[in-house]
Amino acid sequence: MQQALEGVDVIDLGQIYNGAYCSLILSYLGADVTKVEPPFGEPLRSRVDEGEPPELVMLNSSKDGITLNLKSERGKDLFKDLVRDADVLVENYAVGTMEKFGLGYDTLSEVNSELIYAHGSGFGETGPKSDRLAMDLIVQAVGGVMDVTGFADEAPVKTGIAPGDFLGGIHLAAGVLAALYQREQTGEGQFIEASMYDAVYPSLLSQLGAYYKEEDVPPRTGNRHSGLAKCPYNAYETTDGYITILCASDQHWKKLVDVMGCEDLKDDPELETNFKRLQHMEEVDAIIEEWTKEQTRDAVEETLTDAGVPCGAVQSVEEVIHDPHLEARDMVQVLDHPGFEDEIRVPGSPIRLSESASPDVTPSPTKGEDNYTVFQERLGLTKEKIAQLEEEGVI
Repeated sequence: MQQALEGVDVIDLGQIYNGAYCSLILSYLGADVTKVEPPFGEPLRSRVDEGEPPELVMLNSSKDGITLNLKSERGKDLFKDLVRDADVLVENYAVGTMEKFGLGYDTLSEVNSELIYAHGSGFGETGPKSDRLAMDLIVQAVGGVMDVTGFADEAPVKTGIAPGDFLGGIHLAAGVLAALYQREQTGEGQFIEASMYDAVYPSLLSQLGAYYKEEDVPPRTGNRHSGLAKCPYNAYETTDGYITILCASDQHWKKLVDVMGCEDLKDDPELETNFKRLQHMEEVDAIIEEWTKEQTRDAVEETLTDAGVPCGAVQSVEEVIHDPHLEARDMVQVLDHPGFEDEIRVPGSPIRLSESASPDVTPSPTKGEDNYTVFQERLGLTKEKIAQLEEEGVI
């Protein structure tokens, strides 16, 4: 069975997470992705003294890997030769960097008018902040994420993940797919941008709702609903961990109190509706935690799941990567990689198409592993010429 993007050639200049995740999505959809790093390697490689960083192994799986010095004139020429037959270029350098290399969209679109050039950045190509350097922490701060994360009486904190990088990468990939479709109609490529700040902003939806309703909601609500619009909605202690429980409807509440053996609460006039429970959140949380603290996390989860009450155990990273559910959905791909003594588990594709083959997830390349294959097969260079380019620091 064919994959959706089979035959689409992607050049990946992504660094860290943002651009690299965009191209990984395209790879999982069937595109042929070639990761291009400078001869000394991309920044992620500096996270380990030797070997391959796990993050890089995950983001570069199912890609080819070459090295190329874009600051050298010969490197620029070779890059243009690669672009000549490419469909997509993905990069997330700071705004203006590729132009400084002499490899911006205006230049490369003359080399290949059908090229789809996708640029990820912190703040975008336009606007007062466009020239600012940004990584995920900065975007979380400026984008309001830190202000709404944590507890009301404590300082703002960042989330434990990198939402700016990944939301930005996902939106950039969506732009690429739209541009590929439009190219089928027009025959022309185009420039795409998706900034991390822009991508994060819509995720403040609950807080924006509270803002426009002029509700007196603290900016940070801990594990409670970010707009304080649902109760119960929290993480509760058990004998061996924590479990999240929420009641999206009053029917869920009735099921919950039945399971807890508190049937009398169903008709309690102060707790019978969500709106009324919101006036007594401390009391509701205390009632629930009194019940959960006497049981194990998994026992509570099983009981509530059987009763039809929304809940979820707070799992560790180790538990997640060994979760039978993810394994059953091929979201955990077990690979043998030369950079690791033991197997490494990398994420699979979250996207599934009924009429498209599942991705064949392969180990990421080591730095420059495919130099000879790519430069020989695509550009017709001899082994001797490639060796010379290595000596000259071009690749």
